[in-house]
Amino acid sequence: MYREIEQQIERFFEKNPKRALMITGARQVGKTYIIREFAKKNFEYVIEFNFLENLDARNILHQARSSEDILLRISGLTDVPMVPGKTLIFFDEVQECRELVTAIKFLVEEGSYQYILSSSLLGVELKDIRSVPVGYMHIMEMYPLNFFEFCKANKVSERVSRHLADCFEKREAIDPVIHEKMMELFQLYLMIGGMPAAVATYLETKHLGAVAEIQKGIVKLYIKDIAKYDPEEKLYLKDIFELIPSEINSKNKRFILKNLNENFKFSRYQNSFIWLKEAGVALPVYCVQEPVVPLLLSKSTNLFKLFLSDVGLLASMYADGLQLKIMNNEKNINFGAIYENAIAQELKAAGFDLYYFQSKKQGELDFVIEYRGKVLPIEVKSGKAYARHQALNNVLSNENYEIDEAIVFCHENIRMDAGVFYCPVYLAGMLKKEEGASDMIYAPDFSVLQ
Repeated sequence: MYREIEQQIERFFEKNPKRALMITGARQVGKTYIIREFAKKNFEYVIEFNFLENLDARNILHQARSSEDILLRISGLTDVPMVPGKTLIFFDEVQECRELVTAIKFLVEEGSYQYILSSSLLGVELKDIRSVPVGYMHIMEMYPLNFFEFCKANKVSERVSRHLADCFEKREAIDPVIHEKMMELFQLYLMIGGMPAAVATYLETKHLGAVAEIQKGIVKLYIKDIAKYDPEEKLYLKDIFELIPSEINSKNKRFILKNLNENFKFSRYQNSFIWLKEAGVALPVYCVQEPVVPLLLSKSTNLFKLFLSDVGLLASMYADGLQLKIMNNEKNINFGAIYENAIAQELKAAGFDLYYFQSKKQGELDFVIEYRGKVLPIEVKSGKAYARHQALNNVLSNENYEIDEAIVFCHENIRMDAGVFYCPVYLAGMLKKEEGASDMIYAPDFSVLQ
């Protein structure tokens, strides 16, 4: 199954042969699989330790005095040749042996081998496992399959993908037949989502009931991990997680804290939201007071929407047979909520920080992101009235914001109108966050001061 992150891993090791890499993400997003695929293609020898399953592996660091001690113990636990420059050592589920995150610095400094780690943050204490040795290890976040990875899994051709990309960049209409079929495929994605096991089950069986069983199993796994983390129910983890679908389906989609407890105070239970976010289970979208760069400066930490990290899991958590209703294209479905979850998932996977804008005078925008150095307002419309967006018009006409263009993701074909880019909802993944400049040398002349 094609995953974009595999190419990112390859580029990382090409540019950083003397650094380790950690892949993090929620359970069941395919971390172990993609690391094995990368290792198989790029190294002669691969040593793998799973700290969740292998108790002996957890003792690798016990009383070790140096990197040489650690490597000696590794050699005693494997019959795979340890050849400098040709062997990759893969530490899986490192949250079960968090001391390794610190020890990796010394292994990297020793320099004989290359290292890759994976961590599922579910079940991990809230201590920051991401405080890694600076300069020695890099972290990549992995997500469920985005829509274009889902398209590849369903054998959408490169020619069609290029046509879609060209139309998006040139703001030209997509071939009508392709547009209709892509909308059909997107609706399938709303039911299946991007969890690899769910996608694989659909591809093998085409049976939505079998897919739903896989999805329910993943949800149960998440709840089991939540119970393991919080056995005394000091936090609201399980309540918050199970409340997400109904909150998304509400009129304003904001997470209403009093729905958990009438006396709920955000500061007291903030760790519950942090845990769900860091575990990769939930995607918070924070409110900003002004749609101006940088958005972070006007972020409100206690006013937010909360989406699930996978739209397929969201569909499976509704008790009224939502997947069947989507398949039958029933009109009483709140597609707006489901579309918004899918867009949040696509934007997050593309590297964007998620915000929305709300103002009593100007209205509310579903999303605002920083794109190519500017604020890009985004509205998500699921009905026929996709061209009605008063809040978007208000923001575009406000000269203080200096916003040139906005996007309305909808079910219609591509068209431009008065600075608004009407774009099919399935093209949200075309928005890509630009990587920071790698060459930022700045050397002004201060000789007059010397």
